[in-house]
Amino acid sequence: MKPSANALSMNPAANAVVFDDTFHSGRIETLIRTLVVGAGLIIAVTVIVVLGGRARLHWPNLSLLAAQPLVIQLHVAAASTALLIGAGLMWGPKGTTIHRAFGWTWVIAMMTVAISSFFIHTINPGGFSLIHALSAYVAIGVPMGVAFARRHDIRAHRRMMTGNFLFGLIVAGAFTLVPGRLMWRVFFG
Repeated sequence: MKPSANALSMNPAANAVVFDDTFHSGRIETLIRTLVVGAGLIIAVTVIVVLGGRARLHWPNLSLLAAQPLVIQLHVAAASTALLIGAGLMWGPKGTTIHRAFGWTWVIAMMTVAISSFFIHTINPGGFSLIHALSAYVAIGVPMGVAFARRHDIRAHRRMMTGNFLFGLIVAGAFTLVPGRLMWRVFFG
């Protein structure tokens, strides 16, 4: 007797549930992401306005970056890449091939940002500062986010990666815009 199409196969891989990874965010998820990033941007603007006084926004002075050590240049390039790609990933469709490809690029950029930051000691010469705690959070959190995605725990993946984006890029980026620091001088000095 021929087994029916509904019968379970003896091959466990054939019985596995295929994950539908074409998750598309609804209005609530998009609103939450927008509020999270908006809150981060408000923090950044508050730092600029409160601490900056009379900041004058101008075209970035890239010669200041060119004069920095290679590790700082790498850090800024990776952070800029992660910020642009991360914004696209947060608002773009999820589960697609493009999301995965850009996601891996974002992971590499974020890990480069986190690891390179441990070699930058401009706030506390010779030692680590509080901002390095954010780097440790990212260095642990990004691989966890990847693991969640690979286990198809999309809710945990989304939370972890949104947290990494918010704390590792937006909040940490706000600290780089404190008056007197390099990025402040590049954009406002």
